[in-house]
This record gives sequence, C-alpha cells and structure tokens, in this order.
Amino acid sequence: MSEDKIEKSPDPVDPQGTPAKKTVSASRTRRVLAAVAVGAVVAAIATIAISGGLNKDDSSSVSVSGGGPAATGSTRDDAFTAAAAGDCLNWTPATESGGDRTDMSKVQCGTEHRFEVAGPLDLSVFPGAEFGPGSRYPGALRFAELRDEHCTPIVMSYLDSKFDPKGKFSVGLMFPSESGWASGERALRCGLQFSTTTGELQPFVGRVADQDQSNVWDVGTCIGINQNLPTDPVDCAKPHAYEVISVIDLGTQFPGAMPSVEDQDRYLEGVCTQASNEYLGSADALRDKTLTLFWDNISLESWLAGSRRVNCSIGKEVETGGFAAITGSAKGEILINGAAPVPPPAAPEGRSLPTPLPGAAPPS
Repeated sequence: MSEDKIEKSPDPVDPQGTPAKKTVSASRTRRVLAAVAVGAVVAAIATIAISGGLNKDDSSSVSVSGGGPAATGSTRDDAFTAAAAGDCLNWTPATESGGDRTDMSKVQCGTEHRFEVAGPLDLSVFPGAEFGPGSRYPGALRFAELRDEHCTPIVMSYLDSKFDPKGKFSVGLMFPSESGWASGERALRCGLQFSTTTGELQPFVGRVADQDQSNVWDVGTCIGINQNLPTDPVDCAKPHAYEVISVIDLGTQFPGAMPSVEDQDRYLEGVCTQASNEYLGSADALRDKTLTLFWDNISLESWLAGSRRVNCSIGKEVETGGFAAITGSAKGEILINGAAPVPPPAAPEGRSLPTPLPGAAPPS
C-alpha cells in the first residue's frame, strides 16, 4: 500500500446510538507495511535473488531466468537469449514443476506471463575486471545493486517515465546461474514483474504500459498474516490480516489534477463506508464484528504514472502494531485470534454521548 487511512469501530456513539466515525492517521500501519517491504527484500534475496532471477541449482548451466550456453539446447536458453524489449516470458513456477523450471518461453503479452522485458544489460561491456572472463560470481546482493543502478533507468525509459514505484509492478532482473556465469554468460535482462510480499512472482496479462499500475487486489481477496504482518493472498478460510471489500477509481471523482490527501479521505470515507455496509450486509456489521475499515491514498508519483485505483479493506488493527488474525470471510461468521468477536454494548436508550471537541475535557 502507499498511504492509508483507518476508520476504527467501535468508538463513542452519537445521539442516535450509532458509532461516531473516527478517522485516524495510519502511521503505525504504514510502518508495519514498510517493515513488510523490507522483509520481502530479505526473503527475496534468500529465495529468488530479489531481482526476479529465480535461481535453480547448479546442475543447469543457467538459472531459470538467465541465459546460458546454447549447447544445453533448452527452450529456456533460446527464449532468454532472443528476448528483446517488449517481449513477454513465462514459465511453470517451481511449486508446480518440481523445481525444474526449464520451460521458459516467449508468449503473447495478452496472455499470462511472469516477466516483461524492458531491455538488455550486457555486463561484458562494463570496464574493469569485475565482470571479465574468470571473474567471481556476483551473487544476489550484487545483482540487486545492478538492478537498482541500471534496470530502474532502463524501465523508466521503456515506460516513458510512466512507472509507478509504489504500484503493482516492480523492476526485475534476470541473470545467469553460477554455472552459466562460469561458462562466460554475461547477458542479463531488465524488466517488469508482479511479485507478492514474500517475493513470489505472479502471472499478469497485458503490457504494463497499457494498464493502470495501481497496487490493488480484487474484491474478496484475503491477505494472509504472519506475526501480525500482512503476507500474500490466501483463502479467506485461513488466518489473514485483512479482506478487500472494494476497488475505487479516484479518476471518476477527480478527473483533473491530483486531489489532496484530505480530499481523497473525504471522498473515500463515504464510498468505503458504503462499500463496507453493502459488502457486510448491514450498517452495524462492521461495529458488531469489531473490525477496522481502512483505505489507501494515491501519492503524487503514482498519480503522475497514471495510477488511479485504491482498495477499501477491513481487518482488525492491534494496539501493538499490525493486525489480528481473522479466520473466515467477514461476510459470514469470523474468528479473531481464535475467538468470536463480542459486539460492543449499544448506547443506553435516550442518552447521547456526543464526541467532545478537540482539546475539550471528556464528559463526566
């Protein structure tokens, strides 16, 4: 997520006995999500070398996403070495192929794929001995630096500067395995990929330049949880941090210049509340299930890249930071940290507890 706002329930009640809305800054949640992003980098270094180059063991001359000597004769080598800017590549994920991943091929970008090539990166033309013949394999961290230093500008040029760094897609780098490197392979490919929090590459359809890059999930998606932190999409029957209840296109309300965060919030508070009532089936369900309603904001850099959509979501924020574990879709019966939620007591009939003005003493 980029910026996000949280609406908590329950809160003080208004004269009609309904919860008084309280929109608060979600700085804690933003810090939590930032920590998730850092954790994703660490996990990616360990599993997919952070750049999208899915390393396989050295029994192959190349990594699944790198190029190697043509002598191997694999379709993967042909697809990689022939890949040019604008080409889309796909392969069977390791979880489905048993770790072989030798079926990389060029596919039509209008079909599912896992990598869109933005341009080549030829390390053989770099000065010095670092990448020369017989040089030591750079390793995941060095490849990550090369991605950040060289692939980001390549991607920006490829997309005509219309890249959303906070959006759905990330900059990726395909590189050789250690055996491919030892055989003299120095050709890399920079590109775009859609990866989850834990670094798993997800298939996507269409060229990135032709679509809204907004970092949103489909309605009904539940985002998993690990130690109070959001992870990847899971079945809602499994423990999760939050559930997506709506996708809002801010471009319909704000067709011109980017709206301020305050204007976004004023609009999203109403539409997200309405979406919550419709999704859960009543205006009381959010309060009765003690859930939290929150939404994203779009930043200037995302707006300039063309991103316009945000998610409205519901979860259960915890005081120590992050989220409680919810089991079951919020449309039905749920458990929060293993227990059924207890609805807060209704306001006493005929008595109002108005929300105090800022700085005022609480009512006695």
